[in-house]
Amino acid sequence: MAIYNRLYKAFGSRRWWPADTAEEVIFGAILTQNITWKNVEQAISALKKQGKLSFKAVATTDEKELAKIIRPARFLNQKARALKKYADYFGEKYRYSIIKMKKRELWLLREELLSLYRIGPETADSILLYALEKPIFVIDVYTKRILSRHGFLNMEDSYDDYQKLFMENLPGDVRLYNEYHALLVHIGNQFCKPKPLCDICPLQTLRSVPY
Repeated sequence: MAIYNRLYKAFGSRRWWPADTAEEVIFGAILTQNITWKNVEQAISALKKQGKLSFKAVATTDEKELAKIIRPARFLNQKARALKKYADYFGEKYRYSIIKMKKRELWLLREELLSLYRIGPETADSILLYALEKPIFVIDVYTKRILSRHGFLNMEDSYDDYQKLFMENLPGDVRLYNEYHALLVHIGNQFCKPKPLCDICPLQTLRSVPY
């Protein structure tokens, strides 16, 4: 919480994830793999213009056509297939209803998501937290870099190790997890780079805690 309080005081609310609907969040979570958010915005804008920013529409769209639409997102064929696979799952299991999906228990839902094509822990947890409002902490490379540099864990430690660290030491609150992860992404992007800007970082005087 000391880290969170410093970050919130320095940057305020990040208002993340930027999207008009829960489905748009899921599109973003799948498309953002290995690219910048600017590219994601371009791909989502293209989907909106084509009337394809819903999984019901994706389900009836040819995979090659879908790949052309999401061209700014790179890895076009893989991501088009991932969107199609998610659309099939979402339709068959939940009839394209976010409300029905939200009623599913967190860890069962996570297991379902992880079984889908190209959905790993970070993507699954982003969907769970930001689209479905489930209390699970998202771990990314920024989070690992920041926490390892402050002596909490090592970069080589697993996704689960990092997630456990947060979830065992914070209240299980969706809003807190949402804001905390967004703040870590922001400071990681602005300060805790591969070559860090420690002298001007809000966390530079924070003492590390051995775990």
